[in-house]
Amino acid sequence: MAESIPPLHYAPRWSEDTRTSPAELGDEREVLTGFLDWHRATFELKCAGLSAEQLSERAVSPSGLSLHGMIRHLAGVERWWFHIQFAGDDVPMLYYTDDDPDQDFERLDGDPAEAFARWHAECERSREIVAAAASLDDTGIRKATGKPFSLRWALVNLIAEYARHNGHADLLRERLDGAAGM
Repeated sequence: MAESIPPLHYAPRWSEDTRTSPAELGDEREVLTGFLDWHRATFELKCAGLSAEQLSERAVSPSGLSLHGMIRHLAGVERWWFHIQFAGDDVPMLYYTDDDPDQDFERLDGDPAEAFARWHAECERSREIVAAAASLDDTGIRKATGKPFSLRWALVNLIAEYARHNGHADLLRERLDGAAGM
């Protein structure tokens, strides 16, 4: 059998990368929460060092996406899945009403720093909810269907949500200032 030679070139990393890599060994909760936190940190890294104007710029025409809008959206996603549907917290939805369902992306009023503070608070509350659950088999109830879903499913769903939006953030960031990397 031939000796395996490692590649010389790897995907470029961000120069200011302070993310903690997810555990390669560990139980299911540790691996899932590690990947979710890595994706959260990746999103924050894609936004780092930009001005409020850059964060709010819709940089990939004809799309209306902006990093500021995604900050707002991801804060709402954290609240919706973990706080409202899984934990049953009696809190209002963020950046959403039935009359204006896309305000997270479309209405960029307010300071992106305030949106970041809200997102950080929502992520911290989500971590508390996940840590307090006895098992990944614990369930929440989907508001739209009344059917249960497991914490395991919610974690995988949020990892997929962040992965999608991190791809969007890659494109926006590269268009804004040329920064790229994983």
